[in-house]
Amino acid sequence: MLLPKYGVSWKTARSSLPATRTIRSWLTRSRLLVLLAIVGLILLWRGIKSSALGMQRFYCWGPAKSPMQMSPKEQAEWAAHLPTPVIFNKHTPLEVNSSTIQFVDLNPIKSTTKALQNKERVLLLTPLKDASRYLSKYFELLLKLTYPHDLIDLAFLISDTTDDTIAVLSAELERIQKRTDGVAFRSATIIQKDFGFSLSQEVEDRHGFEAQAPRRKAMARARNYLLATALKPEHSWVYWRDADIVESPPRIIEDFIAHDRDILVPNIWFHRYENGKDIEGRFDYNSWIDSDQARKLAAKLDKDVILVEGYKQFKTGRTYMALMGDWREDKDKEIELDGIGGVNIIVKADVHRSGINFPCYAFENQAETEGFAKMAKRAGYGVYGLPNYVVWHIDTQEKGGNL
Repeated sequence: MLLPKYGVSWKTARSSLPATRTIRSWLTRSRLLVLLAIVGLILLWRGIKSSALGMQRFYCWGPAKSPMQMSPKEQAEWAAHLPTPVIFNKHTPLEVNSSTIQFVDLNPIKSTTKALQNKERVLLLTPLKDASRYLSKYFELLLKLTYPHDLIDLAFLISDTTDDTIAVLSAELERIQKRTDGVAFRSATIIQKDFGFSLSQEVEDRHGFEAQAPRRKAMARARNYLLATALKPEHSWVYWRDADIVESPPRIIEDFIAHDRDILVPNIWFHRYENGKDIEGRFDYNSWIDSDQARKLAAKLDKDVILVEGYKQFKTGRTYMALMGDWREDKDKEIELDGIGGVNIIVKADVHRSGINFPCYAFENQAETEGFAKMAKRAGYGVYGLPNYVVWHIDTQEKGGNL
C-alpha cells in the first residue's frame, strides 16, 4: 500500500500511468532525439570553452625550454610580457593649505606661432629717461597694435629723469586703462630706479664716442632691472620697444611671432625732410654681422674695453643691417645677426628665463643689446633680423662717425 491515509495504492497509481510501449514510442521520436542532440552539443561546447580559458591562465610566455637554456635575448623577451607590478611606499595625496606657499608650473608656458589661438601673454617693456616729449606719439602707436590688448602687460622703468616723464606717463596710462572699449591693456606697471647716471640729452653728448661705453652700461642696468621686476611666469613673449619710435606696423607682434625665432629685430631707419624731399636715413648700426676684422680687433683689446659702432676709434668692418634691405621688398626675409640694437626686439620669454640678459659690463667686448646678442648666441639661441621690415625712429640729427 502506498500512502494509505490518502486512499492511494500502488495498483491504482500504476493503472494511471501510460503503458510501457507508449513511453518507448515517445522517447524514440526523431524530434526529441534531435533536441537532445542539440542540448548535448551546447553543453559540450561550453565545457570545452571553459577548459580553454582555464588553460590560458596557465600559459607560459617564451620558448618551450627551461629558463636556464634560454639565450639572453629570449630571457628578455620572456620577462618583458608579464612584469610583476611592485608598489613602494604608496602615499595618499598631500594637501597643502598654507597661504605662504605658491606652486608655479612653467611647463604649459610656451612661445609658439599659434600665440593668438593659445592666448599667449606678451610683456611689453620700455625703459624711459627724460622721455616726456615722446610719450604722446608712443601711446598713439601702442593703441594701434592689433595683438589683443587684454593679452599684453605694459611695464616701464624710469631712471635718472629730470623732466616730467613720470607725470606724463601716469596720465596717459590712466586715460587708456579707464577705457571700456577693449583698448585698455591687461595691466600696466611703472617702476622707478635711479642709477646715478647723468648725461645731457643733447645729441653731441648722448652720441659722442666717450659717452658710449658708460651710457650703454647704464642702459643695460635699466633693462635688467625692468626685466627682473616685470617678467611673470605667465608671459610667453617679451617685446622691447623704445619710446622714440614714430612709425611701425600695427601687426608687428603677430608678424614677428610668425617667424618663431628666439630673438628677432627689424631694420631701424628714419625720415628726414630736406627741401620738401623725404630722405630715408639709416639709424641703428648696432644690428650687424661680425667680421674677421672685428674679431682680430677684439683679440687685441683689453677684455674690459667695449666696442661701439660708427666711430673712427674702432673700425670693425662689420656688415650693418641698416645698410641693407628695402621696405618695399619681402618683409619676411631673414638674416642671421651677431649683434642687435634695442629699438625694437621680440624675445621668447624662456630666453630671458635661461639667464640671457643685457650685460652691464664688457661681454666679449660688447655691452647692452649687442652683448645680449653675443650672450644668446653663446648659449645656443638664434639671433635674426628682418632687413626689409622697417620701423621708423625719430630723426636725432646725429652725425655719423666712420660710416
